[in-house]
Amino acid sequence: MKFKFLAHTADIKFQAFGKTIGEVFKNSALALFNIIYDKKISEKMKFKIKAKGRDLENLMYNFLEEFLVLIDSKNFLPAKIKNLKLNKKNFKINAEVIGDDAKNYNVSEHVKAITYNEMFIKKIGGKWVSQVVLDV
Repeated sequence: MKFKFLAHTADIKFQAFGKTIGEVFKNSALALFNIIYDKKISEKMKFKIKAKGRDLENLMYNFLEEFLVLIDSKNFLPAKIKNLKLNKKNFKINAEVIGDDAKNYNVSEHVKAITYNEMFIKKIGGKWVSQVVLDV
């Protein structure tokens, strides 16, 4: 399982899982994409994204925020993440994002913001787990 959605009173909460810290970041982004749209997105455009943070939670916040910026400013819907490189010691991440113009799709949910509410990233039983709450 890459991610799962959890009950939340007003917003959307998910947990993402991975064998590595990079995989949990990638699966957190996939959970975000799954909230915004529910159809397969063509792979016609690509962008490079970078994020840095002061700790893992801040890095996750900034990483996911990069996708909201792409959606809102470039009208771009991400479909896939490639070449993800995460530096856990310096809290930096780089990736290539492939997707398509949003005008070709119906967006099912508008995510206003990533939040720090209930956010965590930790290793549990040999697996990495992240939890994120999104303001919708």
